Amino acid sequence: MVHSSRSAISTGQLPDSGDVKTAIDETYEQFSSVDDGEVPDYIPALADADPDLFGICIVSTEGQSYSRGDAELLFTIQSISKAFVFALVREEVGHTKARKMVGVNNTGLPFDSVMAIELNGGRTMNPLVNAGALATSALAPGETWEEKWDFISRGLSAFAGRDLEIDEDAFESERKNNIRNQGIARLLQSYGHITLDPHEVTELYTRQCALLVSTEDLAVMGATLADGGRNPKTGEQVIGQGASRDALAVMAANGLYEASGEWLYEIGMPAKSGVSGGLVTIAPGKGGFASYSPRLDDAGNSVRGIKAARHLSNELGMNLFASGTVQD
Repeated sequence: MVHSSRSAISTGQLPDSGDVKTAIDETYEQFSSVDDGEVPDYIPALADADPDLFGICIVSTEGQSYSRGDAELLFTIQSISKAFVFALVREEVGHTKARKMVGVNNTGLPFDSVMAIELNGGRTMNPLVNAGALATSALAPGETWEEKWDFISRGLSAFAGRDLEIDEDAFESERKNNIRNQGIARLLQSYGHITLDPHEVTELYTRQCALLVSTEDLAVMGATLADGGRNPKTGEQVIGQGASRDALAVMAANGLYEASGEWLYEIGMPAKSGVSGGLVTIAPGKGGFASYSPRLDDAGNSVRGIKAARHLSNELGMNLFASGTVQD
């Protein structure tokens, strides 16, 4: 067992590589047999996922990687893309405009809620629920759909440090079942929050969700935000420090939907989940942790991923609010 020490607090770097490797191994062994949760069946392309798959990975801001299990397996990024597209758009439009045009507050309602829009004067509340994500994608620079898609796909690839590809089968599957998102886009158009055609906005968002990533890719993406927008593998400054800071703030407040407060209380790090079973968690200045496990809880978050993140947060001193050894 890796034991927390006085040095394992929210400032500084990760513990030495031996401790990190031991913690990763322990985490995998402890949670790989957890069978709580269900594989989502409302998206046909996700329904056939093997519920026993489990991959975990940590990438430090120095570029060191530690992984176990199915960390190289590819799966669709889904809603995790929201956080990184917001970071890219925030870099383009600035701190104040991003807050005013998209919002940063938690809705307290499910990720695909229409009521959240109506209850808040037709406004999107944050970029990590579907309404806010559609509005964010519509803000991608470019005069045409193709230019906007190029901006998003190149940006997400830069975060991962490699060219990401589309799972065309997953895209077509979701495209046929995204009537609710199309309705949300039309509602946003009626309130004047998007000017792009609602169908094109929905296509843009659906396509970004169908990009293929691995657990290791997500850890690199998280580590990029952890290091102020600099990719630790490629050295590329993907976004500026201000945009990185703002993306992390939004992830801390909203990254696990209506369970975000509980997540922050228990684990204490910015994070974003996806319905394919991916989860990325960031320890600012230290690195990114990612996991993949298709079994989800009622809020749409990976059950094993949450357990793994909580364990590693305690063992490796990644909780932002920890100021010394945590005993419970």
